[in-house]
Formats: sequence, structure tokens, C-alpha cells
Amino acid sequence: MDRRALTTGEVAEYCGVNFRTVIRWIERGELAGYRLPGRGDHRIPVPDFLAFLRQHRIPVPAELRSDGDTVLIVEDDEPMARAIERVLRGAKYTTHVANDGFRAGALVALLRPAVVTLDLELPGLRGLDVLSFIRGTPDLERVRVLVVSAMPDENLRDALRAGADDILPKPFDSDALLAKVGRLAGRPPT
Repeated sequence: MDRRALTTGEVAEYCGVNFRTVIRWIERGELAGYRLPGRGDHRIPVPDFLAFLRQHRIPVPAELRSDGDTVLIVEDDEPMARAIERVLRGAKYTTHVANDGFRAGALVALLRPAVVTLDLELPGLRGLDVLSFIRGTPDLERVRVLVVSAMPDENLRDALRAGADDILPKPFDSDALLAKVGRLAGRPPT
């Protein structure tokens, strides 16, 4: 998960306002932020700032936009999510993890990752429901979906018919995961 945070001055510069305006947004609950102990300076987590920008239809600054290096891992099995994350981070991807379908829908809309690795068996919304949400949302048409699942081949073929860009059966080889994510993210092969 992205743990970066911005100062009120940085947010003010991005939005073209005074830093006191940003503090008022935080105090009124319009922008999520927190105070540091001691001095009381405010910090705004980057995902919360991005949500604020999208809510108010403010363009996202280029340096905060998701690019081909951002991957959302949708996996409810924590050891498997950590394994996928470890492999992708080792290849210098920025990763975020959602452990259920509802969180996946919220994070994919917020982060607009280049690639989503999607398990089909999830609590809450099923993987195919998440896929349907992604494919049915106009702002998410550029998000690529790699289904990573231990379900039978027929279920994997169903995912392709429903709009997945590629499939990877579990268990999988780390090189195969990197090759498929890299192709979907538009990274040249190494």
C-alpha cells in the first residue's frame, strides 16, 4: 500500500491555493489528513489526495499519476498476496494489495493501476464481478487485468471471455508472472 504523504504546502502548490486553504479543507473533512504529534503539522496521504482531486475533477499532476509501474494485487490469501508483491517489487513495480472484491473495486478506481492481478475466488464481490466493474467503467478502460487463479481451466476461459487480458494458473513460476505483468504494463522484456 502506498504510504507516502504530502505536506499542506505541497498540496497547496499542486492545487494552486494557499496552504491555509488546504488546512481548512482538512478541518472541514473535505480532504483526509492527519496531524503529526508535537508540532501539529498536517500530512495528506497520497491516495487520499488523489481521491480528492478526482472527486473535484482537478487534474492529477503528472508525477502522481499512475503509470506502467503500478500494480494492484487482488488476492485474499495473505501469503499468496505477499509472494506476488515480493516478486513484483523485486522488479521495481509499485504495488498495492486488496484482499476482497469491494476493496479491489475502490482501489482500482482510485489508483487506476496499469495492471490488476485478480484472483477469482474472493470474499465479497467475486473476481468476475470485479472484472465486470473494471470493464464496465469508462475511466478504467486502460487497466489491464491478469487473472491469477487456481480455479479450473474452464473458469479461466470464462474470465478471458469476460474481458481479462491474460490468465496465469496457480501455482505459477515467478518468471511467468513477471513476463505477463510486464507485457500488460508495456514494459520491454529483459
